[in-house]
This record gives sequence, structure tokens and C-alpha cells, in this order.
Amino acid sequence: MSEKTVARNRKAKFEYFLIESYEAGISLLGSEIKSIRARQVSLEEAYIKVDGKEAWLMDAHIAPYELANRFNHAPRRSRKLLLHKNEILQLWNEVRQKGVTIIPVRIYLKNGIAKVEIASAKGKKLYDKRADLAKKDMQREMDRRSKEY
Repeated sequence: MSEKTVARNRKAKFEYFLIESYEAGISLLGSEIKSIRARQVSLEEAYIKVDGKEAWLMDAHIAPYELANRFNHAPRRSRKLLLHKNEILQLWNEVRQKGVTIIPVRIYLKNGIAKVEIASAKGKKLYDKRADLAKKDMQREMDRRSKEY
């Protein structure tokens, strides 16, 4: 099984505590999968919307495929996520809790099929973010010192 990461939400781990992650398929048009394979994807402002029956990937930017001319897609259209019914119900129950949201973490190709890794997440407070940065700086300093000796 070959897996190739196409796009990653780099701010996800900094802005949120990731609780549980899921793998979902995406319902795409032909020009969208070609843009994904060309790595023309951004997950910066993307989020997952869940009602009781379906899950949707909202505001993910997939650039128009330049060779698709008039059959091209809208870059920020909502895309249906392909999940099992019990996974959707589990996500729906998590979203109804206070402070829990669902975000896309990365888009990747698994055996040529586009998949999205989504996670239920809780937002971090400012002091949590500062603690993460301090920990990262200390680790960087320790690595730098170990290379000197």
C-alpha cells in the first residue's frame, strides 16, 4: 500500500488538541482529482460539517485544473466525505459537545485514491500554545548542544 501525502494542515496540531482521527474518502470530480495529484490543494481554512446523516468537507481550496477548460470545478465547493454510518454518528455526537470541532488534517493518495484524514479536535488556549513553543525551543536547543559534542 503506497501512501503519498498531498496536502497537510500545518496549523492543526498548533491550534487544536487532536482527540481522535478518521480516514475518509472524498467524492470528487475528474478535474479535482487531477488538481490533487498535481498538489494544488490548500486545507488552511477548511473544516468538516456534519449533520446527522452526512459529512462534508467545506472551504478546502482545490485549484482549477488548467486543461479542463469549461468542464472545470468551483475551487471552494463543498465535497461529500465517504464514511461509514456509525463513524458519522460518532462524529455527530462529538460535535454536539461544547468546544469540539472536526478539522481535516491532511489529504493523501492511497493506492491512487484520494483520502482525507480528519480529526475531532478541541481548541487550545493561548497558554497551551506558549507551552508548546517553549517545549519546541528547548528540544531544538538540546539537539543543537548534542551536535556540538
